Amino acid sequence: AHYVICKDGTVHHMLNDYLRAWQAGVSSWGNDKDVNSSSIGIELDNNGFDSFPQAQIGSLLTVLATLKKTYNIPTANFIGHADIAPTRKRDPNANFPWQLLSQNGFGLWYDDTTNISLPKNFNGLEALRIIGYSVKDSLATIIAFKRHFEMQDSSNILTCGDKKILY
Repeated sequence: AHYVICKDGTVHHMLNDYLRAWQAGVSSWGNDKDVNSSSIGIELDNNGFDSFPQAQIGSLLTVLATLKKTYNIPTANFIGHADIAPTRKRDPNANFPWQLLSQNGFGLWYDDTTNISLPKNFNGLEALRIIGYSVKDSLATIIAFKRHFEMQDSSNILTCGDKKILY
């Protein structure tokens, strides 16, 4: 990884941003099949179950703001390991504050879905693929999507509510 952020907020810059890291492993996002060459990897000290301390998230927001400004990174390009490798990665966990990151310009989030009517032919898996997810293993992809956008990872079925978020 390029950066490691400790629980106390300490940031370790491990590798020059222009060099290839191996944080993504075998992964993809949309048409990008070599995420290691096109991304800046950030690892957060977390056991995979705990919440993320405020100091750690504060440092993460600072690092992300610097990277976004320096490299002109689009908002939609802030994603997690589970998004790019849903069959191999589970991080960040369901406690990760994706909505907070989105509110600060890092990653996408959805609006209120209460009054959304889905088209009859809406295809949830196709929507996941359009967003960028690999749907090769649709069950793992659905779990990764739910972990990111609904903060839970127990179901591998797209509900009507899930489809509204995707739409």
